[in-house]
Amino acid sequence: MTQAAGPLPGRLGDFVWDSLKTARARAGQHPDGIVDLSIGTPVDPVPTTVRSALSAASDWPGYPTVHGTAELRQAYSQWLLRSHGVDDVDPENVVPTPGSKELVASLPGQLGLGPDDMVGIPPLAYPTYEVGARQCGADIVRVADGAALPDRVRMIWLNSPSNPTGRVSSPEKLRKIVRWARANDVLLASDECYLDLGWDAHPVSILHPDVCEGDYSGLLAVHSLSKRSNMAGYRIGFVTGDPTLVQQLLADRKQLGAIVPGPIQAAATAALNDDSHVLVQRTRYGARRDGLAEAFAGAGFRSSDDDGTAGLYLWLTRGEPAMDTVEALAEQGILVAPGTFYGPAGARHIRVAVTATDERVKAAVQRLAG
Repeated sequence: MTQAAGPLPGRLGDFVWDSLKTARARAGQHPDGIVDLSIGTPVDPVPTTVRSALSAASDWPGYPTVHGTAELRQAYSQWLLRSHGVDDVDPENVVPTPGSKELVASLPGQLGLGPDDMVGIPPLAYPTYEVGARQCGADIVRVADGAALPDRVRMIWLNSPSNPTGRVSSPEKLRKIVRWARANDVLLASDECYLDLGWDAHPVSILHPDVCEGDYSGLLAVHSLSKRSNMAGYRIGFVTGDPTLVQQLLADRKQLGAIVPGPIQAAATAALNDDSHVLVQRTRYGARRDGLAEAFAGAGFRSSDDDGTAGLYLWLTRGEPAMDTVEALAEQGILVAPGTFYGPAGARHIRVAVTATDERVKAAVQRLAG
């Protein structure tokens, strides 16, 4: 048997973050160390209530269910109502997922899409939307406002607050999209992982009555505890919406064994039942966001008035190719993501995460000041 000379390319294409290895190494050579503002992973402590619940549930020898505990699904439904005005979500029509990325990457295939179909994604989009289409053999089309769409489009991803731009879609805009999708028999999947992190605008769920008009048909909403509760390492997300679609997903995911571990479910229940830690984390992120925004503006970067109103990222440009900006900042020991990761429209932008520690954010501010 001939042994491969090196790693083989994945069927789904190259992992975009691997292309930052050189810039990461250069930034790491800074005398005061790297300031990593690229991926956006949480760095602050997991809330004590969450860790206590995890510990208390650690003696869980049996299999958990794909559907999750009744307590978890009830806590999620109550959170949607309490924090986001989404009423009438039956806990039976909630499915916990092992992180939201797994669901995003597999959702088109689990909904039965294939090579004859197309998935619509935003002009600037989380790369995993495209991965999910590739996974089932479907094509993608980037959906611009007012543009005609091919008849093959069966599903469209929405993302508000947006990753990477931080832009928030208004209830009026979302309602118009919902009406269009229903008229054209197109399913809408709404990635709402940053819903709890509004700054200059108030994000609204696609399931809010002002948007869906009390009808969840053809709609799915995806949520996560990774950012709002510092639980990225716990891998816990949720999907809800159209009861028929949710039950279809539940049936298929039972076959796949897509199960959130039992102790993680207990920890997630505690997180959803506690609003105080979310407010604390929002305050931390807000201070870091303000400091970085001012520092980058002072260094000649610009942003649109519609960008950065929510979420955990600054979407910035200084009018040069994205990788030129990445490399220049790496020389200062600062690592950011090129806008090209999110689509051709990001060719001259960078995405800056505000998730570094206060100490690292202060270091970035000082370096940008020159």
